[in-house]
Amino acid sequence: MLEPEAAHRIRLRRAAALPFLGAALLLCGCDGIQSTLAPAGVGAKRIATLFWISVVGAAAIWLAVMALTLVAIRRGNARGEGRRIADETRGPAAWIIVGGGAVFPSVVLAGYLLYGLALLPDLVAPAPHGSLQIQISGEMWWWRVHYLPPGGDPVPLANEIRLPVGEPVEFLVESPDVIHSFWIPSLGPKIDMIPGRKNRLALQPTTTGLFRGACAEYCGASHARMNFYAEVMEKAAFERWLAQQAAPAKEPSTALEARGRALFLGNGCGACHTVRGTQADGVLGPDLTHVGSRHSIGAGLLPNDREGFARFIASTNHLKPEVRMPAFGMLPADDLTAIAAWLDGLE
Repeated sequence: MLEPEAAHRIRLRRAAALPFLGAALLLCGCDGIQSTLAPAGVGAKRIATLFWISVVGAAAIWLAVMALTLVAIRRGNARGEGRRIADETRGPAAWIIVGGGAVFPSVVLAGYLLYGLALLPDLVAPAPHGSLQIQISGEMWWWRVHYLPPGGDPVPLANEIRLPVGEPVEFLVESPDVIHSFWIPSLGPKIDMIPGRKNRLALQPTTTGLFRGACAEYCGASHARMNFYAEVMEKAAFERWLAQQAAPAKEPSTALEARGRALFLGNGCGACHTVRGTQADGVLGPDLTHVGSRHSIGAGLLPNDREGFARFIASTNHLKPEVRMPAFGMLPADDLTAIAAWLDGLE
């Protein structure tokens, strides 16, 4: 059977190890398409480096404090409870307390602060002149997107962005309603979208792949359902994609799709949505000209397939509380299927 003093030391060591065990378990899940610890951009890599430096600094301070605690407990047990506290605040003990409890944490935290401040100029620096610009408007609760290629006409789309790998891109962000926040964790820092103000953010992706972005500022009932995908592509593939997005919608290829287009226009959907190449020219909702080529429906809410389209059209207000688009659940199932088929074919 262990002595009380030995058992106490064991319990103390276990307690000291628990924070590190918990942190290790949490960090095991910090990966994937929406993680700041899986950087795929210049800005995100700098932020991840800052995070790891802060972890090391925090661990060093923790270890120093725990070491001081163990020393104090052992000295107290060795001298007995009757020793006066004044004896412990003179000589070597005083240097240990001042050095380990004040000087060491101050030096570590000051170094961390200086390193973090040194990163700020690079994180907020504008993109080089002539870089591709993308205008993003955060709206309740979706993303209006316009590509502004140098020397070309604006290319509208919604709820998705694609970027050329290795190329700096400048985002011009704004909001017409409430404060939103544009953030792609794997690519770089976030930036607020403030009504009446246009902010700028430069990102430079370094790895191809599919990443997930989100609104990082609470903006209302469907804030958590305001996401988007960002795909980083090789430059040649990106240029082909952008040229395809600039083209008008293709003609229906089947009778079902042709019926779906007629139902879309006949039920007034074109009053809110634009489909270039048709009579639909609304500007209140997302541009749907090439909606079938996107990775999701409803700003990251549903998979992009016919079932997803039909479900979103019929139950919009249930899927996105307080959304401004009315639900069309009154339409017969055959009509929903036809409209979904046409939208799914708009690639």
